[in-house]
Amino acid sequence: MTENLKGTTTVGVVCKDGVVLAADRRASLGNMVLSEGVTKVFQIDEHLALAGAGSVGDILSLVRLLRAEAKLYRARVGREMSVKALATLTSNILHGNRFMPYFGWFLIAGYDEKPGLYSIDMAGGVTEDKFTAAGSGMEFAFSILEENYRDDLSLEDGIRLALKAIKASTRRDVFTGGGVTLVTVTEDGYHEWSEEELKALF
Repeated sequence: MTENLKGTTTVGVVCKDGVVLAADRRASLGNMVLSEGVTKVFQIDEHLALAGAGSVGDILSLVRLLRAEAKLYRARVGREMSVKALATLTSNILHGNRFMPYFGWFLIAGYDEKPGLYSIDMAGGVTEDKFTAAGSGMEFAFSILEENYRDDLSLEDGIRLALKAIKASTRRDVFTGGGVTLVTVTEDGYHEWSEEELKALF
């Protein structure tokens, strides 16, 4: 039944010193809320992350595949995959499976020489973005992001903006809710923020 759990809002924001990924925690089946504790943001490597909106089973399957490919790349090449390389790999996998697709919309984020963020649809179409959103509440998130994004955002301001965008979706989209998972990827690596850390920050 896990493959049928759907609904979410995911948000990505590029800041001058890192990138922020945020997602709600609700999983729904039709008009029923089945869980308020689903993780939708995942670490792929030390400086690489993915957020997924759509079928939970498909998202988890892709995450397992990308983690394995990232480890294989590191073993073969001797360094971590770049953000663009991970986005390209994800695009190729999705495009190659377009007749039996992964039912999801994916945000790839990370930090190599600079922060990077890519949005990838289920057919493998890739867009590089400074900010983006995906999922059932994306239009509400985009309204906040477009109004408030600036190129010189600090990481703290980017966190505030991502949380504000998720909160707007929670208010208006019935498939979004259950709290927030928030992750930053900087030169220092991947970090998932606890509720206590976010409260201390604000």
